[in-house]
Amino acid sequence: MSAPLSLFVTGTDTEIGKTLISCALLRGFSKAGLSAAAMKPVAAGAYFNADDGLWHNEDADQLDAAAGALLPPEVRTPYLLKAPAAPHIVAAQEGRTIEMAPIVECHREAMRRADVVVVEGVGGFRVPLDMQHDTADLARALALPVVLVVGVRLGCINHALLTAEAIVSRGLRLAGWVANIVDPAMRFAGENVETISAWLEREHGTPLLGTVPHLAPPSAETAAAHLDIAALLRALRALRANTI
Repeated sequence: MSAPLSLFVTGTDTEIGKTLISCALLRGFSKAGLSAAAMKPVAAGAYFNADDGLWHNEDADQLDAAAGALLPPEVRTPYLLKAPAAPHIVAAQEGRTIEMAPIVECHREAMRRADVVVVEGVGGFRVPLDMQHDTADLARALALPVVLVVGVRLGCINHALLTAEAIVSRGLRLAGWVANIVDPAMRFAGENVETISAWLEREHGTPLLGTVPHLAPPSAETAAAHLDIAALLRALRALRANTI
């Protein structure tokens, strides 16, 4: 049996479709015959479900629904914060400290339970987790290749190039990027995607894994059909081989 794979999904901003694309990746991996698990290590915004007596996060619930290999809630989301706000602010209000070591250990456990683990970040790539660490530090602690989700809307070229630069400057490797059309009325959306693709390929050798059209309502199954899962698997396996 081959060693499990894992990747870190980040985005150019909040509300640009990280969860949709993460769910689509999970569906795609499952269709490729792999048991796929999901982690949302830090989630801000929770509601209490009287049916099971547990606190839930909508993004984490969506990931569970798309995953083929379910993780215990405490492994999937070791830091579930109540208020839907910046994690470092909510954690401070709740008297909690977001630490890397427990997340890394949860990720190790997840890797023992699945063929591939999709780890979804929180917000954009540089969202603070406390006053010294941010989501970029989390990606580094996990030492995972990164898939960048670009929300295609006005300003997306600048946001995409800056985020890719930040990822690479942290010593992380970009396994690919996904264009997610979040503004269906955006003019020249295709030209924007072509521009980002050319720049990311030239500067970082980062391939476009697919363009997901605006979906209303969002559908992980439909989004998965627009992604090149086989290409991503090849990239992840190649990157893993280069680190051994």
